Amino acid sequence: MTGNDESIGADDVRATSGSARRFDEIDWDDYEEPGLFSVTPSLKITLLAGLPIVLLGLYDEFVVGDREATFVRLGSDLGLSGPFETLGVDFDPGSLDFLFMFTIVLFIAYVGYPLYRNGRMTRYYWREFKRNRPAVISLVWLGLIFVGGVLGPFLIAMPEQDLAAAYQPPVFASIDLVHTTGCVGEIRDGRCYGTWEHPLGTSRGGQDVFASVVHGMTVTMQIAFITTTIVAIIGITFGTVSAYLGGWADEIMMRFTDIVLSFPTFVFFLLILYIYGAGLGMFILVFAAFGWGATARYVRSKALSISEEEFIKAIRISGASTPTIVRRHVIPNTASSIITQLTLIVPGFLLAEAQLAFLGIGDTAVPTWGQLISAGRTSIDFAPWIVLAPGFTLFLTILAFNFLGDAILDAINPEAEAETDR
Repeated sequence: MTGNDESIGADDVRATSGSARRFDEIDWDDYEEPGLFSVTPSLKITLLAGLPIVLLGLYDEFVVGDREATFVRLGSDLGLSGPFETLGVDFDPGSLDFLFMFTIVLFIAYVGYPLYRNGRMTRYYWREFKRNRPAVISLVWLGLIFVGGVLGPFLIAMPEQDLAAAYQPPVFASIDLVHTTGCVGEIRDGRCYGTWEHPLGTSRGGQDVFASVVHGMTVTMQIAFITTTIVAIIGITFGTVSAYLGGWADEIMMRFTDIVLSFPTFVFFLLILYIYGAGLGMFILVFAAFGWGATARYVRSKALSISEEEFIKAIRISGASTPTIVRRHVIPNTASSIITQLTLIVPGFLLAEAQLAFLGIGDTAVPTWGQLISAGRTSIDFAPWIVLAPGFTLFLTILAFNFLGDAILDAINPEAEAETDR
């Protein structure tokens, strides 16, 4: 009835009973999967890939010292210091890195695997998606940002201050020697020319701009994945439950959502900042904790319309349990709207972080695009690359998320496509 591949078929009924049975005679307890906490393939992927990450995070938190590198200590404890040193395994991930890896596992388990499992529908979605050329280019760009954010820190060292290399111009550009303390590249006619040693130039403190942009990709992906995952879990759960329960429960839950939506998140973040100190993790936690309200209301409106469909009423009358209806029919049929909504809220979080970093509010130890833009604003007249490189990267990333969200909606929501054709 819903197009779901997991629906009960007539062959299943005949195989069990030996004869055909009417729909209203089916005992749903014999055919429906276990409840909400059944071990589905997606949950198996999460447990197999996510559990080692969780254990390693706990090991880092409670065993590894503040001045020790996580994998150096792990190699020592396992007696594998030699092989680890030979392979160059000396990473020292923080709590956000572990959380980032875990959210990637969740993305693979609950987005990537279902797309792989339903190959026919995935191919259809991809054909529809490819019709939007800007969205395809946006997907490629975001793929580069993702790869740069994940692998970049392992390949490119954190930018360090080097006053002797301050204000080095990008490749194929030059700057008057008056503004530099030393020129790394060629000097001609009183001007310093850029080299591939610093392809995007350097900042006032001599930090390599390219390395700063790459490490800023990591921050961008952490915000995108972690914040969106938290918002999705809270918003989808709250909105779906509120819509399905209805009555006074729905009223109370929606009024609470109104409070969350009207809460001054920025003021609360400043308060937390002065009490507990700045940090990217604190930013993600605060903005995710107060950023799910719009998603919850959006999911609720979609879930309400789905819950009133005739096939849901038929499933309810036939004896299917509430958890089965919500998990297998309500949430899957609102998936297109949920995915699009989540894709479109990411730019808001990225802009909020960039604005706070530009104002100097945040963890200065974490290189972000906003901080780099702020560092270059005083020298934009003679060293514009310090602002332009992270500025254009941020602009293109936000634009890409917007294009991607619109294209996903058109690809997986036939109703939206029909509206456009009319």
